[in-house]
Amino acid sequence: MPRFSYSAIDPSGRTINGVIEAETEQLALKKLHDQQFHITNVQKAKGRAAGGKGRSFLKPTKPKLKNVVIFSRQFATMVDAGIPILRCLEILATQTKDPVLREAASDVSIDVKGGLTLNESMTKHPNVFNKLYVNMIRAAELGGILDTILERLAAFLEYELEVRSKIKSAMMYPVLVLIFSVIMLFALFTFVLPKFKEIFDGMNVEIPPVTNFLFNIGLFFQSYWWVLFAVAAGVFIAYKIWSKTEKGGYQLDFLKLRIPVVGELVLKMSIARFSRTFGTLISSGVPMLRSLEIVGETSGNRVLVNAIDAARNSIREGQRLSQPLSTSGLFPSMVTHMIDIGEESGRLSEMLVKIGDFYDREVEATVKGLTSMIEPMLIIFMGVVVGFIAISVMTPIFKLVNSIN
Repeated sequence: MPRFSYSAIDPSGRTINGVIEAETEQLALKKLHDQQFHITNVQKAKGRAAGGKGRSFLKPTKPKLKNVVIFSRQFATMVDAGIPILRCLEILATQTKDPVLREAASDVSIDVKGGLTLNESMTKHPNVFNKLYVNMIRAAELGGILDTILERLAAFLEYELEVRSKIKSAMMYPVLVLIFSVIMLFALFTFVLPKFKEIFDGMNVEIPPVTNFLFNIGLFFQSYWWVLFAVAAGVFIAYKIWSKTEKGGYQLDFLKLRIPVVGELVLKMSIARFSRTFGTLISSGVPMLRSLEIVGETSGNRVLVNAIDAARNSIREGQRLSQPLSTSGLFPSMVTHMIDIGEESGRLSEMLVKIGDFYDREVEATVKGLTSMIEPMLIIFMGVVVGFIAISVMTPIFKLVNSIN
């Protein structure tokens, strides 16, 4: 991504110089205006590209979430102990093992030393510090509560990592069974069935139509196995390209919410993430409209993004948050009622965190139920397929034995 060097005056009246990443100069100006900077000069930066030090395609572009959690927790501990921010960044840049995070921490340290604020420096590394992270740091700097916000960030990221780990561990066994089943079927059709066909052809046995059909599939697998991989790769690439478009991405996200069982799980995960992220931002002092914008960008579902954008527009017109969320049809009545109570009582962030906790438990229960349903279904499917193949192969053998008798 292109980089633009700029000179600007920040809201406190201080002159700052820095570099920002954006697709065009207009987008760079918009980003700077969003930070309430008065721009005095912007020009395309010379030298290295946004990737930094000639990053290879083989190198990771994002740090692991676990490493970001450790980074945030260590940062919070050092700030709470009274260590200056610049010294904290220098220590973290030398201690962290993740190469992407180490490079980002080093660059942030250099920028802070050059006069940029912490959130301005982190904005230059969106792959490491997302908008949620940057805006919470910005609110912390304005409120002078950096250690508290870093603790909240660390706790938020730790909980998200825990939820992801539970989902991965629950889905691991069904995925392994599915992979093993596909490999076994491929081996049966490619290597086993063609051998039986050679035996039956040599013995001049009458082959039933169903068995002949299976043998033809086996011959196709044996001769044109590469076609299956080419088709699978083509479908995967087409899916990726289609999902990158605005229309295709929206339709795919809409379809995800309509798939039985899976759609319910996706919606619960989205609501849990929305509630927890929104509650964390509100409690950290980020304005509601800005919080909704960040939540929409980090929700991961375009259908939900449209509902959140509609909520932002309604709030600008003077409505309460619960009304447009209820109108969208995506949020259950329990969620909108709790948000309404939170707005009425002035405890919105607390209510949002409770909603997030509830739906995190719902997600965990749904995943366990889904995996417990998938496992026997896969076993039954494999049993039926293998049994059908065995019967189809044994039928000509029985005919041969009868003819001999």
